[in-house]
Amino acid sequence: MRFLPALICGAVIFAASGAFPETRVFIIANQCLAKGDKCGAPAAHTYCQSRDFAQASSHRRVDPDEITGSVPKSGTNCSHGHCDEYVAITCQR
Repeated sequence: MRFLPALICGAVIFAASGAFPETRVFIIANQCLAKGDKCGAPAAHTYCQSRDFAQASSHRRVDPDEITGSVPKSGTNCSHGHCDEYVAITCQR
């Protein structure tokens, strides 16, 4: 009789572990994505796939002030000239 409750409990734990896909947010400097051009969604999707994620669930422009930590500002140690155009891409497995 104890087998049935244990089986149900195991099934619930197994189902719950797959209910929430793994997500990760990447902050990148990308002019195309930051400006909202048509290339945005395909570029975000390709970026996620290059990191072994299935898809990009969202992408949005972020200000450097929103980012915790150190990011280069335009004109100071900025190698590509667009250091104020950052994008947050949320990838899912």
